Amino acid sequence: MARVTVRASPADRPKVSGRKTIASQTTSHISGFPIQRIFYFISNKSCMSFLRPVSLARRYSSFLTAVETAEKLVQPSVSSKFDPFSMVSAEMRVLAKNIATLIGSGHPTLNRVASYYFEAEGKNVRPLIVLLLSKALAKIPESERTRIAIDPYDVNEQEEFKGTPRAFSFAGQSPLDSISPLRVLHGINPNIILNPLSKPMMDRELYKAKDAQNGILPKQRRLAEITEMIHTASLLHDDVIDFSDSRRGRDSGNVAFSNKMAILAGDFLLGRASVSLGRLRNSEVVELMSTAIANLVEGEFMQLKNTVMQPNVGQIENGGVVKRIPEPTGKVPVEVHEYSVKIPETISHEENVEAAFQYYLHKTYLKTASLMSKSSRSAAILAGCSDDVIENCYQFGRNLGLCFQIVDDMLDYTTTAEMLGKPAGADLQLGLATAPVLYAWKEKPELGPMIGRKFSKPEDVEIARKAVEDAKGVEKTRELAEKYCTDALRNLRTLPDSDARNALEMLTNSVLTRSK
Repeated sequence: MARVTVRASPADRPKVSGRKTIASQTTSHISGFPIQRIFYFISNKSCMSFLRPVSLARRYSSFLTAVETAEKLVQPSVSSKFDPFSMVSAEMRVLAKNIATLIGSGHPTLNRVASYYFEAEGKNVRPLIVLLLSKALAKIPESERTRIAIDPYDVNEQEEFKGTPRAFSFAGQSPLDSISPLRVLHGINPNIILNPLSKPMMDRELYKAKDAQNGILPKQRRLAEITEMIHTASLLHDDVIDFSDSRRGRDSGNVAFSNKMAILAGDFLLGRASVSLGRLRNSEVVELMSTAIANLVEGEFMQLKNTVMQPNVGQIENGGVVKRIPEPTGKVPVEVHEYSVKIPETISHEENVEAAFQYYLHKTYLKTASLMSKSSRSAAILAGCSDDVIENCYQFGRNLGLCFQIVDDMLDYTTTAEMLGKPAGADLQLGLATAPVLYAWKEKPELGPMIGRKFSKPEDVEIARKAVEDAKGVEKTRELAEKYCTDALRNLRTLPDSDARNALEMLTNSVLTRSK
């Protein structure tokens, strides 16, 4: 750990001294504004960008950003105008409202279920990442962003029943406009105007042109909304699969409505997200985001078993009932993508645990990091960035997504249901072997059979929990999360220095300290 002592006054710049952690709390002023010093722990792997030599104005700006963001982490009630949400506050304020215009249907019950999770306060991390990253990418000169034609402007409102444009081009088409004739999209009765397919957005002003200050393109804003729609659809499905009874501090969708309605609403959100995705008119982005949707399902299937020690995919368990699945007929030869290594019976315990870790990380990428990484890559593509920048954005999202989920798995062992807003301690109950118990297994081979049977015996859960505590599995999991956090910061710092990049660095560091 590195000790960082921050001092500031109108005539004094921030200074760094000492080692370990801050151990004092005082009050000083910057331009007459009181700043309360707070205890903020900073890993030496997570260097803060505001300590780099920059201009005096930028120094104060970055310093304030660090202090205010740290304040918010320690004292969530403190309002901060420098936190990441404030930098894209206009877009974040209308996020749910804009999504509401995309998911309306002709059935009131479907409307109610589809909008249910958007009503509760969520973390909104995924759209926030897309918006902040888009803002940071805007600092790259447009002369260096020529991979595709940048589309900074909206087009005039379309006619409600227009035909397919004769001179169709990908650049210059609004993400709000349909590609097919609206009379076709409307279905049986072309006189019924369906809001998400025809009417302009409630906040179309945000989409008219690239904001000269924010630099966020209209299609990047829509990408953020699409990303949140896909994520919310996955939550509706996951809560059914995991038998969850709460989400975001209230009844989960499957409890509030029913399993059937929750699944159908999730499917509907994915359909609406696909419509909006097509209107971005970028085949590479469509490919990426569609793959992310498929990855969510693949990751869920990987979670049906914990390790590569369980080769029998010919049987499944549902609600405690084990049944065999039908054998393939061979009429539809499907290529199988192997997500694990073949393990002979003579393999060592250490190699077995390592293979299980690789399986766990691959599953974690598919279930969580894929959507973050592919939406980050898509934001860079829409900005016309070079291949190197696009790849760094992808790796940033990948590393941050892995860090985020690993911390989530750790919180399942360390926090309460009230703090999480969803059931705590559920992973072992569901039979899931996440990083903390895999670290414990490395030291206690006797956990292997329990992991293999998904902790199904009455005493398995408590034995595993005690083993995690004895082996310091939570602490080792935190170290793993810190590694991915550091890698994500390294990817970020290839972008030009900016307030948006600083905010992303703060957001990345805050993942390690979150409690829900």
